[in-house]
Amino acid sequence: MKLTAFAAAAAAFMVFGPVEALAGRDLDQIRSRGTLRCGVQGPSNPGFGVPDSQGRWQGFNVEICRAVAITIFNDANRVEFVPVTSQSRFPALAAGEVDILSNNSTWTLTRDSNVNRFNFPAIVFYDGQSVMVPRRLNVTSARQLNGATVCVQPGTTTELNLNDFFRQHNLRFTPVVISDLDELRRAYDSGRCDVFTNDFAALAAQRTLLTRPADHVILPERISKEPLGPVIRQGDEELTNIVAWTVFALIEAEELGINMANVEQIAGSSTNPLVRRFLGVEGNMGESISAARADYARQIIRQFGNYGEIYNRHLGPQTPLGLDRGQNNIWTQGGLLYAPPAR
Repeated sequence: MKLTAFAAAAAAFMVFGPVEALAGRDLDQIRSRGTLRCGVQGPSNPGFGVPDSQGRWQGFNVEICRAVAITIFNDANRVEFVPVTSQSRFPALAAGEVDILSNNSTWTLTRDSNVNRFNFPAIVFYDGQSVMVPRRLNVTSARQLNGATVCVQPGTTTELNLNDFFRQHNLRFTPVVISDLDELRRAYDSGRCDVFTNDFAALAAQRTLLTRPADHVILPERISKEPLGPVIRQGDEELTNIVAWTVFALIEAEELGINMANVEQIAGSSTNPLVRRFLGVEGNMGESISAARADYARQIIRQFGNYGEIYNRHLGPQTPLGLDRGQNNIWTQGGLLYAPPAR
């Protein structure tokens, strides 16, 4: 009886283990260049990505890119950060000007299909679109905004969601459409519009830059669901795997209770086979995704910590954004973050 190609491959896997992955087109180019080009929303996205006084980029999305660089190169510094706008990000990715977007991009059908041909390897932040208004308006619900002027960026899912919400609830509004996020925020801050709409976390970031942040409130409704994550071009499964399993490593580490402070102690003492495989102490899970090292997850955690540590460092309650974990907690703590098993 002849084996089919699939059955033969499956049999080979069972007998010999995983076949060594061949680097894809984009991963080959990244390695040949020696740097990962990461598109980040700049320059004013506090908490997620901003250059510090020395010009070094800092933030939640920035550290996701640095973690990917560890998986590829075992070097968090081999990243070139390229500021992109909401309008330029996808053309820049499609043209090869950046290798990956890490800038609060929403996973949608048309972006992740044959229309635009992008891949979203994993979700790093669950969000939803909200609206911000001055406290003096005494507005408590987005449904009270009939006739309002609304500051919104054009050509975004934000603009589409805004139109859908007002249409669904038979409300009228006048859009103030401005592409540049800084200019849009200044327009709202100066009173050119009654409402500023964006994803909740993005509004929290922009509120910190207003003249009087405490004078503005983000209303409780979420008028859409916005699963945010890194984006790459379709056509390179190896790069897709690297990005996905880098994100999953951050989530899995938090679930396992492994953090920046204890990762080396656990790697040296744990007898748990799941933990030992995850940290590269035994086996070689890194080889399965073309990582630079078997212990890529251990190296990431040693330098940046787990998902919760990165979140709390840049977005959490003790930061200017002050965001509770909520749905961005791990699944064992009531959130939505869930990593496939590393086996």
